Amino acid sequence: MIAASGSPGSELPAPSVGKRAFPRASLSAATNALQVRGVLAERVIVSTHLDPFLSLKALANYSGLSVRTLREYLTDSVNPLPHYRVGGKILVRRSEFDGWIVTYRQRGHPDVAQVVAEVLGTLNADRQPN
Repeated sequence: MIAASGSPGSELPAPSVGKRAFPRASLSAATNALQVRGVLAERVIVSTHLDPFLSLKALANYSGLSVRTLREYLTDSVNPLPHYRVGGKILVRRSEFDGWIVTYRQRGHPDVAQVVAEVLGTLNADRQPN
């Protein structure tokens, strides 16, 4: 057995012949980053059952929107739907969709007369010289 550095009393098994003498992944206490096979990753994102990647068909089922409408939102100039393209497949993470759809939340019905008055008021204010 070999004592692990920095932690008295803890022991690691001695490397045997023909096996790797280094761990596949190690967590650095100083940087809180995961190092996997020589690559330092500060943030590892793993899709879980609670936050899966959905195809447009599955997302249409989840959201109640049609696949055609979802495709239009992918290229929306104001608020595009965040997505991933893997080959020809379009995938959307459910949590990202949930965050994106919140921007379309509305409460009640806006008073049309008030909205028109506000728009005209800003237009008139822009036309008046300082």
